[in-house]
Amino acid sequence: MNALLIACFFMLSVAPVIADDDDKPVANAGQGTIFLAAKAQSISGLQTITLTSISDHPEFTAYGKAVNIQPLIELRHRYSVALTERSSATARFRQAEQNIKRQQDLYSDGATSKRNLQVQQAQWQTDKALVDASGFQGKAIIDEARLNWGKKLTEWALSTDSEQLNGFLSGQKTLLQITLPVNKQLANEIQSIYVEASGNRSAATKAELISAAPQTDNTAQGESYFFQTDGRRNCSRQSCGVHTIPGDNPIRTGMRVAAWIPEQSENRSGVIIPKSALVWYMDQAFVYIKTDAEQFTRRTIDQYSATNGGYFVGSGINAGEQLVVTGGQMLLSEEFRGQIPNEDD
Repeated sequence: MNALLIACFFMLSVAPVIADDDDKPVANAGQGTIFLAAKAQSISGLQTITLTSISDHPEFTAYGKAVNIQPLIELRHRYSVALTERSSATARFRQAEQNIKRQQDLYSDGATSKRNLQVQQAQWQTDKALVDASGFQGKAIIDEARLNWGKKLTEWALSTDSEQLNGFLSGQKTLLQITLPVNKQLANEIQSIYVEASGNRSAATKAELISAAPQTDNTAQGESYFFQTDGRRNCSRQSCGVHTIPGDNPIRTGMRVAAWIPEQSENRSGVIIPKSALVWYMDQAFVYIKTDAEQFTRRTIDQYSATNGGYFVGSGINAGEQLVVTGGQMLLSEEFRGQIPNEDD
């Protein structure tokens, strides 16, 4: 008898048990359907939401890292020094040009010797060489920056009036280098992606595209891009966790990050199911739909994808239906319990 009870508990296709008493709070009306009186729903804390249709863009996952911008800052400082040296050399060269012109006039008038003119000409050549050298030095720094950081980041770092790096220096933003899988590409219209250090899609934050990276990650072979985190994290203490201060950037230099990037495909329609709505049995995901005031039907979820706020489901559940978001596990337990026959049967 015990073996029979255990077998019946784990089988979903056993004969339904239908309550004879209309006042009974729970009744099983067949596989996947259960009745729960309104009072019992209230006592158990069961909650539902009305599903709305959304348009979702399929995503693929890539990985990257939070980049240390110290080498870029050092290039910026070197470039500033080079500009200062060039400015000083240019000023001396202009003075030398004036001096040699004056010496030439004096020499033409016989008021100075040829040796004095030659000395001034030598000084002019020296000052011109210093101007040229400082120019070459500045160009070499620009070439080095572009080779390692790309055109846009180089412009941000080396422009004298640029404030684009201030967010990185203050810690409000983090520079990310994201490397795509070998068979993936970044669509031309994509300007933002979602990233998260622990790989949790529902906690991911937005990152904005900066430019393509001139060098790829040593651990991967796909195309690589620079992104910046979208300022301070926009979340409450409840959504970010009790150990996170709202407003702080959660991604720090050196962290590995997961990134979710829109595919090059059309949007798809469906609904978003909160995580709390999913119930699991035998490695299969289910949800419960409220089909009447006191009737609930179990639906199998075969295909779903993680998204910000839950799971996207494209078929099997329709907009306008009442989804159980709290109490689904209780309904599953009651459904299976109702299928166990009494010992007297």
